[in-house]
Amino acid sequence: MLDMGRVIEDKTLRNREYVFTDRTDAGRQLAATLSGLERMEKPVVCPIPAGGVPLGIEVARALQAPMRMAVVRKVQIPWNPEAGFGAVTWDGQVFLNRTLLAGLDMTDREVDTAVEKARANVRERLEIFSAGREAPFLEDTTVILIDDGLATGYTMLAAVEAAAAESPRRVVVAVPTGSIRAVEFMAEKADLVVCLNIRTGYSFAVAQAYTQWHDLTDREVQELLTQARDMGLF
Repeated sequence: MLDMGRVIEDKTLRNREYVFTDRTDAGRQLAATLSGLERMEKPVVCPIPAGGVPLGIEVARALQAPMRMAVVRKVQIPWNPEAGFGAVTWDGQVFLNRTLLAGLDMTDREVDTAVEKARANVRERLEIFSAGREAPFLEDTTVILIDDGLATGYTMLAAVEAAAAESPRRVVVAVPTGSIRAVEFMAEKADLVVCLNIRTGYSFAVAQAYTQWHDLTDREVQELLTQARDMGLF
């Protein structure tokens, strides 16, 4: 394990692919690393749904910490919904990648439509995933933001900014895998980045870190959250 100031990685996993069985396995490995860190006072585990939820449950259980959904939705490019040019956070903030947007040749109306679609999805997910329960406050806590990987880091950036607005002690980004560019980018924004499997190649896909991979549905997330409630985590 190498601590590079604001980044912690597992050096034995550098540039390797298919190092985690699935998200639960990745969550357990991430939890083991986080459990050994100092200065984790009053942790609140904040997974980004959908993919971050299985990992968040494992980390919350290991740290005996409460869990709160960090609902963030990318603002999709209309003709390529897998890609985004920004993100909307749980508190309604909108973050746009102006550099990327400048090259997309989108009209103001197209941008506004895409942003509103993301806002609507955030509102819907907040209602579905909270089930009327009051979320833990983040003030004076150690916020641990979790996702299943960092590709560009832009969605996580939005989560970091939204969490920081609630005055926590520290904001920690914790992911199993990430591109070196995204990790370096996040290290400038968060107090600490934990990324076990850093990859430096030209191309990067989160799924390449997992031998078993599928996109989680909202229904699967709800089932996982029911399990988390039964464990007293959520």
